[in-house]
Amino acid sequence: MKITVVGLGYVGLSNAVLLAQHNEVIGVDTNQDRVDEVNAKRSPVVDAEMSKYMAEKDLNLSASTDLKSSVANADFVVVATPTNYDEKATYFDTSSVEAIIAQVIVIEPNACVVVKSTIPVGFVDDIKRRLKTDSVIFSPEFLREGKALHDNLYPSRIIIGEKSNRAEIFAGLLAQGAMKPDIKFLFTGAREAEAIKLFSNTYLAMRVAFFNELDSYALSVDINSREIIEGVSLDPRIGDYYNNPSFGYGGYCLPKDTKQLLANYAVVPQNIIRATVDANATRKNFLADAIIKKQPKIVGVYRLVMKAGSDNFRESAIQDIIKMINQKGIEIIIYEPSFSGKIFYSYRVEKDLNKFREKSDIIITNRFDPDLKDVNQKVFTRDVFGSN
Repeated sequence: MKITVVGLGYVGLSNAVLLAQHNEVIGVDTNQDRVDEVNAKRSPVVDAEMSKYMAEKDLNLSASTDLKSSVANADFVVVATPTNYDEKATYFDTSSVEAIIAQVIVIEPNACVVVKSTIPVGFVDDIKRRLKTDSVIFSPEFLREGKALHDNLYPSRIIIGEKSNRAEIFAGLLAQGAMKPDIKFLFTGAREAEAIKLFSNTYLAMRVAFFNELDSYALSVDINSREIIEGVSLDPRIGDYYNNPSFGYGGYCLPKDTKQLLANYAVVPQNIIRATVDANATRKNFLADAIIKKQPKIVGVYRLVMKAGSDNFRESAIQDIIKMINQKGIEIIIYEPSFSGKIFYSYRVEKDLNKFREKSDIIITNRFDPDLKDVNQKVFTRDVFGSN
């Protein structure tokens, strides 16, 4: 089949690579550099498995900035453009998704548009009504940064927000490119699929917030956080996973998805969703205060990214902590290899790791790295397991 994927970030590119193993796939992006990278068989995002597949696999994959020619004669058009949360409107900014859908149904009315971008509950029903089309379905993604292709090759589940023949065909295309046997499929209504995405990510955020609050307690009363977590996690109902304390949840999905779900509860009684959103701010404030109490003159920030194997630092929790520390007049220097500039906002970026370590009175890092092993006495982190 011919499949067009619009948006070549983590979600779009991982889907494009997956589908291009057995189909003709054209990726579309407004960023010419990103398009050039894909055409040169290089991944424009940091993802080890994606880079390997693009370099070594025989993929029927090309990229373009021309939406019109790329969509012509397509069987499916996958939309994976960003949807950021608008704090003032308390709603995802879905304008990029809407614009693509509006163009696609004119260029290729026979194509089925599959939205992979995260959207609010009710979006598909609304866009179909407003654009007078029946061509749109939603299929949520559950991908980790730096592991996007792996999570598509070994999916936890494939969910399509429609019960139809075309939904089954698209699910089959995703499964065809996957390596995992016995994949679980779920075909639901559109609003149910939209809700699954938001509730899944909010549950994960809630779990992060829980273990972070456990860690805040341990830090406050000077007891061993790791031992408590290990004991709690031995209960099989809780499980020994996704339990490593951090500076807070961040990244592409969790901050915006929790806020969007909270907004969906405007007229519905709730406590947990609000508490999950608030807990993240509380955690960052608590850790910023703990760092400030040490009275450093210069705080070094080792990596802005949320986790190892990623180049994304959008909405990273450490950025809020930096602001709080800097407001107290404490100088900030940053070591971030994936950032090419000399200044990040108003903070100096130090390119030389040795100079960075030498100048810093305290080094804060969300995840410990061997680069810091010989200056361990300077390091402030809540990473107790050495994992993401």
